[in-house]
Amino acid sequence: MGLAGTGAASGLAVGHFEWLACLILLLLGWLFVPFYLRSGVYTMPEFLERRFNPAARGYFTWVSIIGYVLTKISVTLFAGGVVMREVTGYSVWTSAVILIVITGLYTVLGGLRAVIYTEVMQAVVLIIGSATMALVGLNAVGGWSGLEARVPADFFSMWKPIDHPNFPWTGIVFGAPILGVWYWCTDQHIVQRVLAARNVSEARTGTVLAGFLKILPVFIFVLPGIIASALYPDIRGGAADSAYPALVTRLLPAGFKGLVLAGMLAALMSSLASAFNSCSTLLTWDVYRKLRPNASEQRLVAVGRLTTVLLVGLGLLWIPFMKYISPQIYIYLQSVQAYIAPPIAACFLLGVLYPRLNGTGAVSALWTGLVLGTARLILELAKTHLASGSVWAWFAGVNFLHFAALLFVLCAGILIAVSYATPPPPLVKTAGLTYGTPEITAIPVPAGPRQLNIVLSVVLVATIGVLWIVFR
Repeated sequence: MGLAGTGAASGLAVGHFEWLACLILLLLGWLFVPFYLRSGVYTMPEFLERRFNPAARGYFTWVSIIGYVLTKISVTLFAGGVVMREVTGYSVWTSAVILIVITGLYTVLGGLRAVIYTEVMQAVVLIIGSATMALVGLNAVGGWSGLEARVPADFFSMWKPIDHPNFPWTGIVFGAPILGVWYWCTDQHIVQRVLAARNVSEARTGTVLAGFLKILPVFIFVLPGIIASALYPDIRGGAADSAYPALVTRLLPAGFKGLVLAGMLAALMSSLASAFNSCSTLLTWDVYRKLRPNASEQRLVAVGRLTTVLLVGLGLLWIPFMKYISPQIYIYLQSVQAYIAPPIAACFLLGVLYPRLNGTGAVSALWTGLVLGTARLILELAKTHLASGSVWAWFAGVNFLHFAALLFVLCAGILIAVSYATPPPPLVKTAGLTYGTPEITAIPVPAGPRQLNIVLSVVLVATIGVLWIVFR
């Protein structure tokens, strides 16, 4: 939904986030996975505690939960409501409640295993349905040449000038990877998949496969958005986020329409189910279990379900405020993540690379990032009331990717400076969790799969490089 909507509004440039994800997923597999699995943790906040201290874990737990409300839950419910409104005529709110009930049932009853198996089946439906619609849409618009003739020429150029309002090349190069490290390498929503792997090799193979799959969204999500913009004046006139469902309901014949709608709803329920499971895990394992260490498994499950319902309610209440940050779902999503990601990305990335960094430095960096990120979010919500030319207006108006890059540099500097100004961490805090320290346990990685993963990783990097040249 978001990719197609932003594609309809500004072209292929939004696809940078997808193709950068291919490379960031390799970073997850080759840099982070060995430390995650070796540590034996169940959640990402738990890893941060082992590397730094309990305060870092507490911060990350609550920021992650708040982030789920502001991004994954609210955005998915809103997108699902828009899709079902286009198809059934129900209101956005009614549609959101239907999604919650259906997704909640199989998530609560089946847990993470049900989420993973369901997502595998849903992914197949989504890819086939979306690819079908992209081909039908291209045919309707007169092929690639016909599409180029109907939309602005810069829609097919991914590298935008430095003053572009949403995707300046400087923001893509220096800011977007920071959001990627946070989302693909440290977020429980994503990383819980590799934590469930049997060994490092299996987890790494999964990240490589995911990297190849992330090539597709530009062609099966962003491109249909551009096609919708070319075909329908109302989409081009401002209803960008309705681009994908509009293309489905207005262009496809009945059989294909059902397939693609099934794929869209599958993707929405997949995101929602993962968010439910992640919230439940964080709230029970990192919050309630620390307060009630002797709680039974049944009690933990019950608490997870009840608190997840509460967070879903908060997500619904936040939906009306999303438009004040951006009328486009995807830009809203990336903007909010840009205010959350930098300090967390700095602590994880530098934390596994440099044993000298300590908990005091990490907490200082995390709280600095939280204060500045929260200030940016609040000022952006109130930007229409800020005096033009004031420092507050500048702070609220600087491009979100540039803001992420600047905040990352500041947080990384604080992390390093405070760590070196205070005593080094004890070996028990870094052993097996950073480069240059002895391993706690040795997890064997078979030579065959490792060699195959290396070859596939090189092919993936080369493919992304070629695509960036083609669509420069």
